[in-house]
Amino acid sequence: MTVLGGCGGWPAAGQACSGYLIEASGFRLLIDPGYATLPRLLTYVDAAEVDAVLVSHEHPDHCADLNPLLRARALREDPPPPLPVHALPGALDAILALDHEMLTERRHTYDLHTFGDRDQLTIGPFVVDVRLLPHFVTNAGFRITASAVLAYTGDCGPDPGVVELAHEADALIAEATYVDEVSDPSSLGRLSTARDAAWQANAAGARRLMLTHLWPGTASNEAIRAAREHYPGPLSVAAPGAVLEI
Repeated sequence: MTVLGGCGGWPAAGQACSGYLIEASGFRLLIDPGYATLPRLLTYVDAAEVDAVLVSHEHPDHCADLNPLLRARALREDPPPPLPVHALPGALDAILALDHEMLTERRHTYDLHTFGDRDQLTIGPFVVDVRLLPHFVTNAGFRITASAVLAYTGDCGPDPGVVELAHEADALIAEATYVDEVSDPSSLGRLSTARDAAWQANAAGARRLMLTHLWPGTASNEAIRAAREHYPGPLSVAAPGAVLEI
């Protein structure tokens, strides 16, 4: 798993929002192509070499760069086959409305597949279990299994579903917008802190924790400090270029 970005809300200078490239058995699955992730993705693979995309929810810091990814595939002399895109119903309506005539009508650039709560998807070599988790909009967390297990929360407040998804997972990538406490009252129950992510990872028995979606300007060492109080295992912050061999 290669981190393309881990900023929450918008990309800080030189950074990118959520984006993760997961590879197994030669298959490349792109999760949450948020703002500014495509240029980073293209340093690792060609746009045509992405085999599928999986999106947790509709906020653009998790899906905006799907549009330039599709353009990079459609506007080449030898367009690849349609890209399988997996998302919640309606989550990508706004993004896919961009260039609709070119990407959909003139060139069949993608195949959209929708899923719901507690569905189980098969995407290449990956089995993906879906669990809806609380956020401002409908958000899906994933338990992704191949030869190992990776759990991912999307964006969410603390919830037993996170512990369920991450049960004895080899790694948990968990949203940690805030450090010690959620400072915006409107975000209570809808976003998490590094402390929240840590105690849920510990309760789940996850073998590794990576904090992501930190608010721009948040110091990584502060997030690590808060999480370490509740999680004793390997701990890191999602930074562009970070790689997990799971």
